[in-house]
Amino acid sequence: MAIYSDALRQEAVFAMRGGQVCLVMSSSGKRWVVPKGRIERGQVAGGTALQEAWEEAGLVGRLHKHPVGSYLYEKYGRTCHVTVFLMEVTEVTDNFPECRWRERCWLRPQRALTRIQDAGLRKLLRKILPSGKPSYAKVR
Repeated sequence: MAIYSDALRQEAVFAMRGGQVCLVMSSSGKRWVVPKGRIERGQVAGGTALQEAWEEAGLVGRLHKHPVGSYLYEKYGRTCHVTVFLMEVTEVTDNFPECRWRERCWLRPQRALTRIQDAGLRKLLRKILPSGKPSYAKVR
């Protein structure tokens, strides 16, 4: 997928633990998403994904070196280009920066697909979870 020069660049993470994926409630409280955020100047590849996993979901883990893919969506009249990484969760905490306004849930991949509204994000989840189990080998 081409990167649009005027698009807002973001990174996101599929955080996996015990065969489940972590979803968080969007900041609007209207839909389930994965942790994601705007890439800040000087941030290394994957750095935003790791930071957002911590801030939005209280998760720490090992990020795979290469992204699983990317997708586009519209927000506030702008196109956002989101690069998505896969993370193997090593630590979960209930006390994290956005814990007061973010709900977190762990779901089997097929159930997560029914909660994620964004078609591009669903497509990427299907790409790495064709059998309903994380296919880490595909993204190493």
